[in-house]
Amino acid sequence: MTRPAAACGHWIGAEARLCLAADRVRRYLIGPRCPAHTPAALAGRPEPPSVPVTTREPTMPKSGPTLTAALALAAEGFPVFLLAGGKRPVANCPACPKAAEDPSHDPEACACLTCHAFYAATRDPDRIAALVTAVPGGMLAIRTGRLCDLCVLDIDPRNGGAVLPELMPPTRCVRTGSGGWHLYYRHPGVPLAAKLRGHDGIDIKADGGYVVVPPSAHPRTGQPYRRVADRPMAEMPAPLLALCRPPEPPAAPAATVTPIGRGKGISSPAALLAAHLDAVARAAEGTRRNTLYGAARGVARMVAAGALTPADAYQALYDAGVRAQQTHRDIHAAIVGGFRAESVAIEGIAA
Repeated sequence: MTRPAAACGHWIGAEARLCLAADRVRRYLIGPRCPAHTPAALAGRPEPPSVPVTTREPTMPKSGPTLTAALALAAEGFPVFLLAGGKRPVANCPACPKAAEDPSHDPEACACLTCHAFYAATRDPDRIAALVTAVPGGMLAIRTGRLCDLCVLDIDPRNGGAVLPELMPPTRCVRTGSGGWHLYYRHPGVPLAAKLRGHDGIDIKADGGYVVVPPSAHPRTGQPYRRVADRPMAEMPAPLLALCRPPEPPAAPAATVTPIGRGKGISSPAALLAAHLDAVARAAEGTRRNTLYGAARGVARMVAAGALTPADAYQALYDAGVRAQQTHRDIHAAIVGGFRAESVAIEGIAA
């Protein structure tokens, strides 16, 4: 049977069948797709502008070490994705803003194949095959965190890092392409710091992180990542876990901003403001930026009701973001995005 020359390249089902709507194709990252199967259509979003294409046969993914390794990792339960050159995430498509630019765009729910770095990680064999086709030569990586019961100690000898046998029990291990070590441990289910306390050169990859995995090669040295021995992942012992825990955040103080009035439809502005700020203080690691954005929308409604000035509202939210250990960029973007979503002006606030 002759396949139409411009068949849709969308993957359907475990057998990787193709949609053959050849009369309505558009160019997308892994090949032509019909309008019913584009990333935007699958996510229920408007289509980005189409780009004319010439008819051609769809490109099928070729089997290779990256695809084989990715499928094996996914079968173990690890969500995988691909990085561009230099261990950099693949750039977002034009329809997907960066989180700092539009906090209302949820990267976790985005259906795009490669957007939003580790949020594109997947265990689905069809999407993995499409990823390998879409990012030829990309470095294979896995998402870490509670999502896949994984945290990794990233030990870099160039910065003073070393394996500490008295602290780190034998576990699954990868020798990195730069001469360091990745020690895989089961996630303890509690918030973890970014670095091992008191030890230089040892980073902790957990919620909000990722690590490069074999058979990728390091972009600087050209040396491959390779698994050492064949040990299962171990649990973190108590002494190691104690050094991985972040310092206790200070308790969220009562709001220091005083509402200027009750506001239309608000019975207790002070209590409502405190509740919004408390939600940010209590947000779990990995959810704090989105929680701050939601709080900003609630506080913006208080401004619209006349209970707060924009400047006081911004300051209260900004202080809450700092206590939640967010960066200035993320805090500012979340607040401005929340106010913009509620159509509340916030002029005069410095970037």
